Amino acid sequence: MTLRKERLTVTVDRALLDAAQEAVSTGRAQSVSSWVSVALAERMAKERRLSALADAIATYEAEHGEISEQEMVEQARADRTAAVVVRGSGDRTRARKGREGAA
Repeated sequence: MTLRKERLTVTVDRALLDAAQEAVSTGRAQSVSSWVSVALAERMAKERRLSALADAIATYEAEHGEISEQEMVEQARADRTAAVVVRGSGDRTRARKGREGAA
């Protein structure tokens, strides 16, 4: 099944057009149109996720009351405490040097 395409004329920043054209020239996109279509699809998906999140928060607050600033601060603190750092250890540099020596 082929979706019907619509022509669209837009004005964009030069840097965005350059990025799209580079994606085409390096084979990462079939065309500037497909690059733009992917960007629009990603934005649409993001907007849907944000809307679903807003709905979930509204439903929660309707049942439990408004989330307070203090609750937000406490949750942020709990999130930082529970976070696992997966970067900055330098292990990748040592691993890369080991692979280069083995080659």
